Amino acid sequence: MILFESVLSFLGFGVVPPTPSWGNMLNNAQELVTTAPALAIYPGVLIFLTVIAVNFLGDALQHAFDPRSEHR
Repeated sequence: MILFESVLSFLGFGVVPPTPSWGNMLNNAQELVTTAPALAIYPGVLIFLTVIAVNFLGDALQHAFDPRSEHR
């Protein structure tokens, strides 16, 4: 859902611009990517890390609570 919201905000269909969103930050950074690349890099990296962390957390919870999984 985080990735979906970011994509929608980047395309202009998500959160209204006064409200902060990583997608809005990436959209606004397009104009300044040559002069201030950090404005695009930080939100992009944070979206990536958040989605990966939530994915790993979900895998760990599934492994911990799934009775059919093998315990190592």
